[in-house]
Amino acid sequence: MIAAVAHPGKADAPLVRIEGLTKQYGLATVLNGVSFYIEPGEVHALVGENGAGKSTLARCLAGFAVPSGGRIFVSGSEVQDFSVEMSERLGIVLIHQELALAEHLSVAANMFLGHELKKGFMLDRAAMNAAATDMLARLGCSIDVSRTVADLPVSDRQMIEIGKALLRNARLIIMDEPTAVLTPRETDQLFAQIERLRSQGVSVIYVSHKLDEVKRISDRVTVLRDGFYQGTWPTSELTAHEIANLMVGRELEQIYPPKSAIENRVEILSVDGFSGDTSRAPASFQVRAGEILGVAGLVGSGRTELFESIVGLRPSKGGKLSLQGRPFAPESYRDALAAGVVYITEDRKGRGLLLEESIPLNVAMIGQILENRRLVDLGEERKANDWAVAQFQIDAPFPGVRVGRLSGGNQQKVLLAKSLLKVPLLILVDEPTRGIDVGTRAQIYRMLRDLANEGKAVVIISSDLQEIIGLSDRVLVLQNNRLAGTLEEKDISESAIVQLATGVGAATDQRQ
Repeated sequence: MIAAVAHPGKADAPLVRIEGLTKQYGLATVLNGVSFYIEPGEVHALVGENGAGKSTLARCLAGFAVPSGGRIFVSGSEVQDFSVEMSERLGIVLIHQELALAEHLSVAANMFLGHELKKGFMLDRAAMNAAATDMLARLGCSIDVSRTVADLPVSDRQMIEIGKALLRNARLIIMDEPTAVLTPRETDQLFAQIERLRSQGVSVIYVSHKLDEVKRISDRVTVLRDGFYQGTWPTSELTAHEIANLMVGRELEQIYPPKSAIENRVEILSVDGFSGDTSRAPASFQVRAGEILGVAGLVGSGRTELFESIVGLRPSKGGKLSLQGRPFAPESYRDALAAGVVYITEDRKGRGLLLEESIPLNVAMIGQILENRRLVDLGEERKANDWAVAQFQIDAPFPGVRVGRLSGGNQQKVLLAKSLLKVPLLILVDEPTRGIDVGTRAQIYRMLRDLANEGKAVVIISSDLQEIIGLSDRVLVLQNNRLAGTLEEKDISESAIVQLATGVGAATDQRQ
């Protein structure tokens, strides 16, 4: 392993220099004496496990949080006023992981919010629409800038945030998990814009858990662990495996557990000519005990919508479902839960968890619902909490902490614990590791494989092809709201999935 370099070795002042940065929230220290620098025109990756302090450091640089100690210099001058306005004047813009758009306003209004163009005393809407359209076109997007943001999918909203930052003429853009909801094509377009920014002398701090992207786009990489600075290295001199080991502080085992070798798996769920509310054609397939069935497809392919219809979260157009050979027709998600089917949403913050409540209350929630209890059973909550913390290794800074204060990885563990407490028969997991660090990913993958090995049926819906390939015993591929094909284990490959997902491969809408 090469030696890390924390300070510049030349006389010119870096664009940003951080010295001994510390941030505390009550008794919890989330940044502890962090020091490194950013050069002009550099793409600098910032990596670490969930809770390592990456987002907190980004918030300090962008003026959303005031450091508890340490110093920040921009172009050699120390920053005294930590505010969003000051950071923007200094040319530092943060693109949040949790998108910060006004959903009731148009795309153009969002992109110029707080920086509106005017003609005299009036807003120059035509100029803002033209500039917003031009910026999005440079990003490869053809979004109608007069549309309301609430009507757009998450992937379009991410591109709007990126375009909004680029319109600020920033000198340093901090991108916090920018590709979490982007397709491969959109990711390529984003990287092309990052390359353009680099050539123009604009710096980028790229915060990501996707180490293949870190290797592809960054010049140097800084690693944080548990709020402490571990070092800064030229990205070209580290492998993705070495970066992962630095993040977790140990030699990381194989991230994907061995696949099962169970023969003659018993059918758990049978889907026969079933159409969800967005389906273009009926789908037929099986989910079997002891297997992990992957569900792949591009954003907008109808993956989530199909399975939400199966569990009663959306209406269906027809077809038959059977669970262990018996008719299964849930009129609501509660019916699905009572039958032993659980769906773990991709939107853990909006739909999966009560962020202002404690871990025990969240974990025990499904039991409360199924048993129609109106009063909270504190004893049951304590038992649920003890089980969840031990089983899922949830790292809470103090008892009674609100779930919204946990890192993304720990929130995902709470969501899994909540969903699995009552030992379901069939587990549907949508985007199981979105925004999760490599160490926690490996833990979650082992949990899912252990469930399959115990005889449960597991379905993972994911936009991460490596995740689909590494975990799945079989793969369903959706394309344009229809089942394009099914791949058995020996046939699973990135090219085979992409061909079906893009409509290039032959459709095989058949029972497998």
